[in-house]
This record gives sequence, C-alpha cells and structure tokens, in this order.
Amino acid sequence: MTVFHFFNCAILTFGPHAVYYSATPLSEYDTLGTSVKAALVYLGTALVKLVCLATFLNVSENDSFDPYQELLKALIGFIDVAGIYFALTQLTYRNISQNHKFQAVGLGWAFADSVLHRLAPLWVGARGLEFTWDYILQGLEANANLVLSISLAALGSLMWLRKNKPKTLIPIIYVCALIVATMPSITSYLRRGMGWHFPKVVGFELFTSLVMAFISWQLFSACQRPSV
Repeated sequence: MTVFHFFNCAILTFGPHAVYYSATPLSEYDTLGTSVKAALVYLGTALVKLVCLATFLNVSENDSFDPYQELLKALIGFIDVAGIYFALTQLTYRNISQNHKFQAVGLGWAFADSVLHRLAPLWVGARGLEFTWDYILQGLEANANLVLSISLAALGSLMWLRKNKPKTLIPIIYVCALIVATMPSITSYLRRGMGWHFPKVVGFELFTSLVMAFISWQLFSACQRPSV
C-alpha cells in the first residue's frame, strides 16, 4: 500500500510534465534539449537563490509572518525572472518557433523545480506506514507550478522577444508577470499571515494558475495578430 501510494503521488507530481510534452507539438519538434537546458539554468538560479537566502535572511524561531523577511524573499525570488530571461534570450537552440521555445523553457523550469523540491520529501514521506493527503496536495501544487512556469515563460517571451506588441498591452503583460513572479510570497502570506491551511493554499494556487494561464494565452494571441 505504501509503495502504491508513493507511485500514485509520483505520477501526480511528475506525470503532467511528460503528458504535456508528449501531447503538444513539443515532442514533434524535438524540444527536449531546450527543456534540459532550461532545467540546468533553473538549478543554477536555485543555487544563487540559496546563497542569497542564507546570506541575507535571519533564521526565525517561529513560523510567524515577517513582512521585512518576506520582502527580501520576494526580491530574491526575482532571480527566477533573470534565469528565465537568460534561458529565453541567451541560450542557443535549434530552429524552433517562439511559441515552442517558451513552452519548452517553462516545462523544463517546472520539472526541475519539482525534482529539486518535491522528489526527496516524496521518497521519504509517501512510503510511510501512515496515509496522508500532504503528498497528494504537493502533487497538485506541482501541477499549479507547471502552469505558472509556462505562463511566466510566455509573458517573458512577450516582454523580451516580441518587438511589435501593441503598446496598450505592455502594462498588462508586466503586471501579470509581476503577479506570477511573486506567487511564492503571496502564498507565504496566505499561509503564515492569514493562517490558511495547506489544502486551501493549494486550491488558491490551482485557481490562480488557471486564471493566469488564460490571461497569458489571450495576451500571446493578441500579440500575434497583425497590427492594423
């Protein structure tokens, strides 16, 4: 039963990444190398973030919400934006379209995040003797993170690669990118500042990820239309 529970949670956590790759044109255009490069960039940015967090943040004795510490975390979190910028604009890829590039980068980014933050807890905890919903919720959280990562890559693609976008959409693109980039701080406030339990936070993340994915898709479609 414990092994069965572990495999169920692992499939829920990592399966959507494989499904997204195989069910979209990404597999037809062989963009796996792009996703691997993005995952390596993620690991590099995660290391830089870890050093910054260890250097500038104080270890708190309680789990209360500290606005100053959370502001520092949010600022350090923008290293992710710099990493996605590097992955989208500085790495060399084979001839793939902008549409496929941001999807491959977002997919590799989200997969690396799930492996780094969820694989070890899943391996240790989901094989325990006592059943718990925590690892199923972590799998759902990984799905929300997948959608948010692709949305952030799409918005980054519009900001840095799309030159002829409508000027009226530029503020909306930047605001949406800001919201997605600060989602870890938002969820931290909901959990620590407002006392939300983990299932409620995951529900919020799932809902927000779908909303941001819809908005990002609409913005990307609007920017692809020929200007009149």
